[in-house]
Amino acid sequence: MTGVENLRRCVVIGGADIGRYDHIRACLRADDFYVCCDSGLKHREGLGIVPDLIVGDFDSYENPHLETETIVLPCEKDDTDTVFAVKEALARGFQEFLLVGVIGGRLDHTLGNVSLLLMLHAQGKTAAAVDDYSELEIVSELPVQISGRYAFFSLLNISGTAQGITIRNAKYPLEDAEITCEYQYGISNETLPGRIAEVSVRRGRLLLVKVLP
Repeated sequence: MTGVENLRRCVVIGGADIGRYDHIRACLRADDFYVCCDSGLKHREGLGIVPDLIVGDFDSYENPHLETETIVLPCEKDDTDTVFAVKEALARGFQEFLLVGVIGGRLDHTLGNVSLLLMLHAQGKTAAAVDDYSELEIVSELPVQISGRYAFFSLLNISGTAQGITIRNAKYPLEDAEITCEYQYGISNETLPGRIAEVSVRRGRLLLVKVLP
């Protein structure tokens, strides 16, 4: 892969159901690199995309045997198809990721896929996930801004440590606070009218969920 291709964003498409294709399509870019994971292939028409890479064990979707590069995986393996796809994209040098069709259905797969955001963040990559209702990303020491286009935003501790949390320009501000995995009180906050909310975490990481109207 060339340096120019490395600048493209990698969109990994899983097999979770998508209802609002219009919302997901609005998040896509003309030069995205698309990786379809097994039954993620069912979203090709709804998203209006042509995959650049296909990976999967094809236990939930028949291999279409396209001319597209395809990596066939064994059914018995440590990594899910989605995890393998992300690792493969990392090996190819991608720096920015969008995960689509990875939330919903089986809770175990959803939680596993959300943890991919932590993995990518730990490696210094830019990553987000989108579903029908929300946009997800990891927030840490670098402030993240949240515009008023979102109905709500929530902060969830999914990594075990989150201290020195600051929230400004929101209905429920915080200063040097802590959110633990046992007490998730950072749910359903709102950006103040006409303002841009800002969130940062001095130590640790939080999952930021921006909820659409």
